[in-house]
Amino acid sequence: MKIKQVKVFVCSPGRNFVTVKIITESGIYGVGDATLNGREMAVATMLEEHIAPCLIGRDAHDIEDIWQYLYKGVYWRRGPVNMAAIAAIDMALWDIKGKVANLPVYQLLGGKSRKGVSLYAHASGEDVDSTLEKAQELVSNGFKAIRLQSAIPGLSVTYGVLGDKKDYFELQGSRPLPPEETWSTAKYFDMVETLFAKGREKLGNDVHLLHDVHSRLTPIESARLGKLLEPYNLLFLEDASMAENQKSYDVIRQHTTTPLAIGETYNTLWDCKTLIEEQRIDYIRAAATHAGGITGMRRIGDFANVHNVKTAPHGAPDLSPICFAAHMHLNLHAPNFGIQEFVGFDNEALNTLFSHEFTAKDGMAFIPDRPGLGVDFNEEAVAEYPYKRSYLPVSRLEDGTVWNW
Repeated sequence: MKIKQVKVFVCSPGRNFVTVKIITESGIYGVGDATLNGREMAVATMLEEHIAPCLIGRDAHDIEDIWQYLYKGVYWRRGPVNMAAIAAIDMALWDIKGKVANLPVYQLLGGKSRKGVSLYAHASGEDVDSTLEKAQELVSNGFKAIRLQSAIPGLSVTYGVLGDKKDYFELQGSRPLPPEETWSTAKYFDMVETLFAKGREKLGNDVHLLHDVHSRLTPIESARLGKLLEPYNLLFLEDASMAENQKSYDVIRQHTTTPLAIGETYNTLWDCKTLIEEQRIDYIRAAATHAGGITGMRRIGDFANVHNVKTAPHGAPDLSPICFAAHMHLNLHAPNFGIQEFVGFDNEALNTLFSHEFTAKDGMAFIPDRPGLGVDFNEEAVAEYPYKRSYLPVSRLEDGTVWNW
């Protein structure tokens, strides 16, 4: 099972994706997701120029040794570019191992802990009422957990809210430079309690409600928000504040019993170690593509399990079906799995490139028992969807200060 070739593809079927294909001398291959939103070409270069040459001739079965070699074998450890590259290699190797064993990856991890994977969907709108209309539609489609996001009155745009866009994929291609959006904490607070008071009234108590702050608040503001939302019994409050200083979450925790979730920008266990072991959070939201693949995510999940923290993997539209498949296998196995973010894969161009058989019913996701990850990549179609430089927005306060606390 010697590695013969490592191919790297960058394409844009509505969103930019970086995909890795590892081909062995036997002809068996595996696929991985190395997408890093807004820095795709940096990861592609890392893979092509620095990682791929080191893998040729190595045994594809030696997943742990290759992971350690790529992580510890360089002076510059960690970091989003490095870990996204490692993640894709790791996923592809697990895919290969599953195909050779003729088993789905979750069986290689130790088998299932559950029959399906609980999902939460997104409801967002230009105002509270339109958000709740979408939420009610999702409930009628079987979802039992919904993230509520509404635009903030008085601001021209609000990050995380689509406005008049039909879907996430329309945002791609219109951001060749980072868009700049205005943030006002005061105006946000004027909106958010109304959103959840009306949400609980319209949706009832049987639907789990979630909310993403997108790290726009200071720790003490987040503490205030958590306390404000306690009557509405959220499943969790996501990214209330940045946690580069992990002690920031002490401030939030001591003021509110609203469950807290964070982790989509984390690259290793070390980024969230203190948050987990001191139980400052309730859900860890790392993504396989950004946190070292299946191997890296499994370590984070096992560590979290010891400290009563559940997993809730990131599931934004800039993660390809390959990453979602990796999450599905981890979620089926992990005893401390909590919930999976889900935006769906309804984009025709996306499904031309990535073939998969995910199904969602009654708020749960399922995958077929295919060997490996169960996802394939159509490299012949890549030329039809060329890369388009695109960025996430930058937030500024109303006085012009760059803001993302």
